[in-house]
Amino acid sequence: VQLQASGGGLVQAGGSLRLSCVASGHSFTVYNMAWFRQAPGKGREFVAVIISGDGSRTTYADSVKGRFTISRDNGKSTVYLQMNSLKPEDTAVYYCAAGGRFRIAEVAYDYWGQGTLVTVSS
Repeated sequence: VQLQASGGGLVQAGGSLRLSCVASGHSFTVYNMAWFRQAPGKGREFVAVIISGDGSRTTYADSVKGRFTISRDNGKSTVYLQMNSLKPEDTAVYYCAAGGRFRIAEVAYDYWGQGTLVTVSS
C-alpha cells in the first residue's frame, strides 16, 4: 500500500490543522492506521492509532490526548489527524503508517508515508 500525507504547514500556537493521509493499493480497511512524528534532532515518536475496520478503537500519546483526534474514512481510503490547541512542541514532521497490528510501536507498521511538516510558532 502507498501512503500520501498532506496538510502540514505553519500555524500559530493555539491554532488548528488537519492532516490527511490517502492510501492506495491494497484494501485500506484491513490496516490499523497510525500517525507518528519526528521533531528536529529527536527520534520518531508515536502520536495516535486507529483500529482497522470501523475505527471504533483509538489510542493517543499522553502529550496529545484531548487535543488531537484521529479518524478514518474507509470510503475515501483516508486517515485524518485533527490537531487543535497546537503548541510549539508539536513542531515536527508527521508521518502516517499502516500495519497489521493495533500497536504504538514503529515496528508494527509496514508501510509509511513521506511525511508532512507542521511548524507551530509561539
